Amino acid sequence: MTLTVFFWGTLVLYGGSSLWWVFEITVLAYDWEADSLTEIGLTDIQVRILTVDSASTVQVSVNSLPEQLDDIKVIAETEIDIDGADVHVPPDDFECQAQRKGRAIEWARRHVPCDREYVLYLDEDTIVINLEGLPAADVIQISEHPLRTGSRLAYLCEVFRIGYQREQRAFHRLAYPLYAWGGAVAVRRDLENKITWDVPTITEDTTFIWRAAKYLDQQDEQLDYQLVNGRFRNQAPPSLSAMINQRRRWLSGTVDDMHRLPRRYLPLQFTRIITWTVSPLIPLLSVVAFLFPGVVPQHNLYQIASTGLFGMLFVYTTAGMLEYRTYPEVGLLHLIITPFTVVIYAVGALWGFLRPVSDFEVTEKTAGQVDVETLSEENPGFSQADVDSSDDTESVVESDSANK
Repeated sequence: MTLTVFFWGTLVLYGGSSLWWVFEITVLAYDWEADSLTEIGLTDIQVRILTVDSASTVQVSVNSLPEQLDDIKVIAETEIDIDGADVHVPPDDFECQAQRKGRAIEWARRHVPCDREYVLYLDEDTIVINLEGLPAADVIQISEHPLRTGSRLAYLCEVFRIGYQREQRAFHRLAYPLYAWGGAVAVRRDLENKITWDVPTITEDTTFIWRAAKYLDQQDEQLDYQLVNGRFRNQAPPSLSAMINQRRRWLSGTVDDMHRLPRRYLPLQFTRIITWTVSPLIPLLSVVAFLFPGVVPQHNLYQIASTGLFGMLFVYTTAGMLEYRTYPEVGLLHLIITPFTVVIYAVGALWGFLRPVSDFEVTEKTAGQVDVETLSEENPGFSQADVDSSDDTESVVESDSANK
């Protein structure tokens, strides 16, 4: 009986999550690209880039910005020199409930002057691609395309993740978008001042969007969220250990902040968390059921269902390859190692579920990892001259998307 509940329970949870994803990208995401991307001009936007002390990496990001973005602020932990931007350092004696990156953002909200309608937050390694404007929404999420830095496997996990994140196209139809990527998110300035960033959390971007949605819900309004498919480039984790620690933090932060969601969203979010952590079990359980048919009642039905859900893993990978416009010969490699990629991708989430963290380590990134040839094709005018010559690795604050 216990084995039956385990086998079928795992399958039902994963199946429900997979069907929800299909519903999102086919029904809820319908016509999302119809939204105007240039209702808000670049002169109405202040850019804020968060870093510890990564001058060369930040400089590349600043160099990628359009000239019309003339109000650029860098919020750093130490004094650094950046051409084309004003650098602000939160004082050591500044205290608030927020921590780490959230503390820096909250200090900037209170003390950095801003007369623009929107604030666009970027991570230090975010490279802007063809930005011409933004839709007039409360929160605007710009999609990401991580670049390979060190580990090829970590990069392939990112391709898988970006495929799953195709569901973001449906978030404008949800009262509470399920997560956010803080590496490229714009918020309406007056809404930011009402919500603030002053809460204890390690996933401040997703927490902010949930709190904003709750605030507007209490005003009998709905958060106006829009996704811009800008495909901004950032750096994939340089190693498997860095990626696993990052996923551990994402999962820990999501679980810790789930109480901010309304009750109707909790079953959905909990199911997604469970399926993320147990996704490698789907192919394994299918094999076990095939080798030992007596273990699972209604064996034939289980085999069909588990095989279909196993195939969903390849659907996510394929969606990621389409986003990246991967060459066929490279795509074949992605598909072949998908089961292995999923296992690696889930390890950090499982670790975070079993042993949550309340803090996080910074991730090593470097300006020398920028793929200039790829970026120059996507962003005309971007060249090697925009990349700092330093190849020194620097520790910087990592992006905080708490997803899948």
